[in-house]
Amino acid sequence: MSLHDAVKIGIVSISDRASSGVYADQGLPALQDWLTRALHNPITFDARLIPDEQATISQTLVELVDAGCSLVLTTGGTGPALRDVTPEATLAIADKEMPGFGEQMRQISLKFVPTAILSRQVAVVRGRSLIINLPGQPKAIAETLEGLKDSSGQQLVPGIFAAVPYCIDLIGGPYLETQDAVCKAFRPKSAQRVRPS
Repeated sequence: MSLHDAVKIGIVSISDRASSGVYADQGLPALQDWLTRALHNPITFDARLIPDEQATISQTLVELVDAGCSLVLTTGGTGPALRDVTPEATLAIADKEMPGFGEQMRQISLKFVPTAILSRQVAVVRGRSLIINLPGQPKAIAETLEGLKDSSGQQLVPGIFAAVPYCIDLIGGPYLETQDAVCKAFRPKSAQRVRPS
């Protein structure tokens, strides 16, 4: 029996070309790999690979929330191109918008590329689920989730995942515990669980 709450996480890769088999999807493996390294909790993944269709994206997000996913991460479709509609599809099914996530992702990505200002990632709460649009590239996914560290491993810029466990606490989800070496979650002292010794 694990001491850690089990969690169901939805991961969605949004790409016309990958979903039609033009090239292999890299988003789902990148998300699954990072989350498996970052969390102590037993995780059940519900993975979807879908095209850049706004109605399909919205419907998929609602299905994942209804299926009990406390966290849903999407990758792809957040730029300014005509087919990029992930933020619109996400906002359309939101109860609350959480703008700080998108702001921080752009801050992190701007340290690497000036075109980060073109990214339109959003995060929202629907019911008891947190939904976050991540960048499309596997390297950028890890950078935005983990943040920036110097050569000695000291955190220079916090990644967005540091705030995810406490956000999920506040909306009534399971207690997520992170592997500090990958990404240290931040909670106020009053919200921290003390493990029996």
